Amino acid sequence: VTFPPSFGITPAQMCLQIASVSVSGVNKQSKMAACYQPNEHVLTPKSSSNAVMAAQRSNGPSVRYYCTAGNGMEPFLAEEVKRKLAAEDVHQMSGKVLFSTSVSIDRVTELKAAERLFLLLKHDSPVRLSVHTNPGTSKYIRHTDTSSTKSCGTPCRFSDCLTVRIQLEMTCAVPVSFRVSCKCTGSLARYFSPQEVSKVIGVGLARSLGWKADLKNPQLEVNVYLSDDHCLMGIPLTRLPLANRSYIRTTGLRSTLAWAMASLAQIQPGFCVVDPMCGVGTILIEAAQEHKAACFLGMDVDDRQLQRASENIEFAELGCRIHLLKASSMVLPLANASVDAVICDLPFGRKFGTKTNMASNLPVIVTEMERILRVGGTLVILLSPQLSCLLKKLLAQKDTDPTSFQKTTPHNLPPPLSSLKHQANLRVSLGAIDGLIHKYVKIDA
Repeated sequence: VTFPPSFGITPAQMCLQIASVSVSGVNKQSKMAACYQPNEHVLTPKSSSNAVMAAQRSNGPSVRYYCTAGNGMEPFLAEEVKRKLAAEDVHQMSGKVLFSTSVSIDRVTELKAAERLFLLLKHDSPVRLSVHTNPGTSKYIRHTDTSSTKSCGTPCRFSDCLTVRIQLEMTCAVPVSFRVSCKCTGSLARYFSPQEVSKVIGVGLARSLGWKADLKNPQLEVNVYLSDDHCLMGIPLTRLPLANRSYIRTTGLRSTLAWAMASLAQIQPGFCVVDPMCGVGTILIEAAQEHKAACFLGMDVDDRQLQRASENIEFAELGCRIHLLKASSMVLPLANASVDAVICDLPFGRKFGTKTNMASNLPVIVTEMERILRVGGTLVILLSPQLSCLLKKLLAQKDTDPTSFQKTTPHNLPPPLSSLKHQANLRVSLGAIDGLIHKYVKIDA
């Protein structure tokens, strides 16, 4: 689909009209044409033309994207793009996943494990500095690089990585205002500051395309990541992060993590899924959005949390599939082997205060979860590093003398858990601290 100059597209809507991208001889991006304007969350179609909408809904040429992801979420995102988007050439790196797909953009923006979505302009090997380069001479290198790309040595390689030539399939009468956002990590951060690298790229864009730099209110943003492992450049395709769910009013656990935990539970049609410490209901809502033919039950002892969960469920229009009950996780009011999956984020006591001593009550809580699970059922639980170590020790004692365990365990705790088989243990970032997702399957003891 091509659009004439009279179509009325503003510069901010051009990011998905990039016909080809060549950066220092890198293979050109497949042609793509669509018309988008910023909306509350995603860039939505502006044209009401039936032909444009039909093209936007159908599969087109393969386009190269990348998404950012929280630490530990990369495997979940890589699996999701393969399964939902039939993505090819999936490349996983720390904090990011690169992939190619021909599905429509509205399907790409439905990814659940991603933080932000970008159109990939360049993915190249890292910038290589001469062994003789030092911070004292890097200022000269930066100066010569912005004025010439024909010098030899390090300036030429640096220019090769950062000079961008973007060829647009259509012209726009209104000059584009833009901003370059850069992040430098590793050893490069000692030589080049993000502001200086942004200036180098900004000068190149302004000279090549006639664009105007605007740091406060740009119409287009170019993001650049430089590390010891790669050089990455892209244009963000959404106004807000994909992790900002439009169907959740009050946030609790990060929605991407809640979705990942639900995916580990391998929920099937007809399953009964329980969250015995549901909080504001984020895990239940993410699971219910993904699995339409399952039923869900959330429990909590805090009336305020249950009220927030009820409001979230009503806001997401899931009241007919998610039910709430006030109950203690230490005495679950459910029959033995009555549920198919248990998914739970044990409170760390950091974001929301808790009166429960999780360390002393952990064996009782997990034993109750084990009790209500059917044989073959799945337990997925998110723990702090301290609680994770404690749970591992408790489970390890199932192979030791139970009598010895009862003698050395305070408060008359129950016997060791004997029917939970370990499946996975994944570390994920929770912002200030890390958490560990444990997955177990109940076996016939």
